[in-house]
Amino acid sequence: MTTTESAPAAGTAAAGAPRGRGKSDVQGTRRLAALLLSPTLLVLALVIGYPVLAGFRESLYARGEGLDADGFVVEGDRFVGLGNYTAIFQGDRADAFWNAFSNTTFFTLTTVVLETVIGVAMALIMQQAFRGRALVRASILVPWAIPTAISGLLWRWIFQADGAANAVLRQEILWTADGFPAKAAVVIAEVWKTSPFIGLLVLAGLQMIPRDVYEAARVDGAGPVQQFFRITLPLVKPALLVAVLFRMLDVLRMFDLPAVLIGVNQKSVETLTMIAWFEASNLRYGSAAAYATILFLYIALIAYLFVKLLGADIIGEARQRTRRPRAVRPARAGRRAS
Repeated sequence: MTTTESAPAAGTAAAGAPRGRGKSDVQGTRRLAALLLSPTLLVLALVIGYPVLAGFRESLYARGEGLDADGFVVEGDRFVGLGNYTAIFQGDRADAFWNAFSNTTFFTLTTVVLETVIGVAMALIMQQAFRGRALVRASILVPWAIPTAISGLLWRWIFQADGAANAVLRQEILWTADGFPAKAAVVIAEVWKTSPFIGLLVLAGLQMIPRDVYEAARVDGAGPVQQFFRITLPLVKPALLVAVLFRMLDVLRMFDLPAVLIGVNQKSVETLTMIAWFEASNLRYGSAAAYATILFLYIALIAYLFVKLLGADIIGEARQRTRRPRAVRPARAGRRAS
């Protein structure tokens, strides 16, 4: 009786020892990770956190002359609270803000959708094995390597009244004037320049897919279209989502391309970044900081929704995979002890 009772007790003690060691190892790993990440977090706090807080503080002040409560003239920075924010949504400034907001959203949606379709097509072409593939890959990446200002000047020459675009279309379209043609010109130039970026990231994802998967699909009778939607697109989804997210965040702060291609103070292409720059160039730093803060919140909201809607399932599956072995181990240990 004594020996049979001591055996399970020894088994439970032996089973409990690895658990304690496992918890201590996990805590030690977390502490080491926090220690190694602390310099990076400190740099991010100084480079990103401080400018954001400083910009928000600046948006609460107004620079210039004004009258205080006693009627005396006051110069310099005056605390106005949320006055710069409320002024954005009132009067003529409200019309300018909503126009810039709609232009920013329009450019983001149209360019990202077109760039995704064209970028995936570029990646599929660059993935194929054919003669001259290296030359094709290099030529596709050339537009992305050109600086945006130079790209804007090139497309401005193309979209002139006597430029190549009207010569090909055989029509007289004022591409660089204010109106919808100006929006189309910005979209075309932006898609031409940045589609290779998505193609490059998607190509990296395609090269990670084993060829055995496609061979098995061909044996099962799957055609090219079925292989793309059932194999290629799901397996390349993580790289594609990262590329689309980066492009969305980049287009939301678009400034240089429409400024060089069309010009500033053009209602049809004016974005939130351009209107913030215009306010800062007129020494209205508080109003410019308010526009910049609103743009920051807009970008943060879009990024959060994008990651939450499209990346939450991946994170949840990863957590479940890490938790499942921990739940199985005690049962196995109990069976061995019995």
